[in-house]
Amino acid sequence: EVQLVESGGGLVQAGGSLRLSCVHSGFSSDEVYIGWFRQAPGKEREEVACLGRKVDSAYYEASVKGRFTISSDDAKNTVYLQMDSLMPEDTAVYYCAEDRWPRVLFCSELGRSEYWGQGTQVTVSS
Repeated sequence: EVQLVESGGGLVQAGGSLRLSCVHSGFSSDEVYIGWFRQAPGKEREEVACLGRKVDSAYYEASVKGRFTISSDDAKNTVYLQMDSLMPEDTAVYYCAEDRWPRVLFCSELGRSEYWGQGTQVTVSS
């Protein structure tokens, strides 16, 4: 059974930092595609960052490049999203999703996965 559990959200002032964690299970680490998405009220869900272990690649949405970093600790089955220089427009519910190669070949395909966490709220005040 695939399970993902996010944590680490909260309220922070603009310019501050948060680190989100996602404990995941179900797929071997060398085949997994795992990433972070967010959805703000009234907006479409968007992919923020992704790790594709099979192809050793990382993806970042343009607005978070240089501010957010995705990383993984395979021993802990945990993926992190370090978020620095946070801005009010980063406010959203953040979700972790995973799937495996070859069902997913690119990070851009991760959004169609059926495996999602419950989400964690990030609120950035101005």
